[in-house]
Amino acid sequence: MKRKKNLLQVGAMLLVAGFMISMGSVQAAPKDNSDNVRIDFSKTAAPVEQKAVTRPEPQKEQVMTKIENVQLMWQEVPSAVRYQVVILKSEEDTQSNIALTYDQVYTNGLTVDLSGFGSEAANFYWKICPLDYNGRPVGKLHFTKPRPITDGGRINAKAPRPTTQFERMDYMPMYPVFSWIPYGGAKQHEVQVYQVTDAGDRLIRTLQAGEYDVYEDGGYSQPGKYYWRVRSLSGDGTPISDWSEKSYFQVESENPPFAALGDSITHGGGAMSVSPGYLLYDWESYSQVPVKNLGFSGNTTEAMLERFERDVLPVSPRVLVVMGGVNDYRLGTFGSRTVANLQAIKEKCDAYGIIVVFLTVTPINPPYMVSRAHIDHPPYDWQVHQQYINAWVMKQKYHVDVATGLTDSMGNLRTTYTTDGLHPDYYGKKYIGEQVGRYLQMNFSWLTNKLTKKPIPTYND
Repeated sequence: MKRKKNLLQVGAMLLVAGFMISMGSVQAAPKDNSDNVRIDFSKTAAPVEQKAVTRPEPQKEQVMTKIENVQLMWQEVPSAVRYQVVILKSEEDTQSNIALTYDQVYTNGLTVDLSGFGSEAANFYWKICPLDYNGRPVGKLHFTKPRPITDGGRINAKAPRPTTQFERMDYMPMYPVFSWIPYGGAKQHEVQVYQVTDAGDRLIRTLQAGEYDVYEDGGYSQPGKYYWRVRSLSGDGTPISDWSEKSYFQVESENPPFAALGDSITHGGGAMSVSPGYLLYDWESYSQVPVKNLGFSGNTTEAMLERFERDVLPVSPRVLVVMGGVNDYRLGTFGSRTVANLQAIKEKCDAYGIIVVFLTVTPINPPYMVSRAHIDHPPYDWQVHQQYINAWVMKQKYHVDVATGLTDSMGNLRTTYTTDGLHPDYYGKKYIGEQVGRYLQMNFSWLTNKLTKKPIPTYND
């Protein structure tokens, strides 16, 4: 698969992610065959007079009467491709009480412009409804209970708000994806990445980004403390917001015992709008054993082989989990060529004293790929090559079959496990992570017993 960073991107599992509309229209990503299948679709306390009492009463915090905007944010919902956000004039949840409606919100947050409502905006309420690809409420979920506009939001925001969840991951991904809630109606953003050193903060990268996220092409293998920030730009590149708060991340100094090399399915992201910067669609999140993410969206097995020395050796894991091939067979690469690349990766692992665990390559769902993600139809014999790859994987000393459980009676990726037909979503990633974690615990207990896993995320399934 290729990666949607100017070139190869249409699957983001190959995988990679998303939409974002902070204040208005939806933009569709151009057709391509990339691995990232995505469609662009503080309170202020008012002074309170103290009474003449022996012990002063605590001052009550009051919301400012003039609200220019509010930056709302909520927990992402599995399988939600977008959200509908409704602003109410009061707690009364009726059609006639609606002040604003946003139907095309492709991230778990929104900056709402309330400047035209004056002081009455302080009494507004808000609610959301998660929607699937077809615009239907996800599962049994409909609208949330209305909440005060000041509950869960930032009043009078002046910059985008970072949404990445690196601090909740066991290890920092080799290739991070930075994401945010846009400020105003900005379609362009600028991201800066700094390394914190004894001599001061050092700017190491400046990235030009679209509406809601940017995929980092340069890997982070040097241990240390970093942070990133983002600001919104106008169409001509002029800054229209302040810089966001600093969002810190740490590249660990000790080599992790387990790492995973792969394409977008390993990199993360899913449901066509959620990037790998979130836990939701990263299978590593659900593994009972902490695993360092070395995935790169859009990778073929040839690309994985080419970056072995650059990305795997600096991490130097004791065990390397390898899954690749979906971008090979869907683009016409013969299974024998894919196996040759995987064999070469195995030989490199043997040469450097790394134990390799292969995962079977997952299936795809061509009808969904073509109709929903606008990905070219794969070769008619793709299943032959997928099966050839998996037959080889199953003969290896260490292997995990994650493909069979995701496959329907026709040999395709189950529709209940995918939105775009290419990448497994929540239940698929959860299944992969749990299978891998159990296998690592069972076969490498001498390593897993010494590790501490960060909390596995839970959602309202």
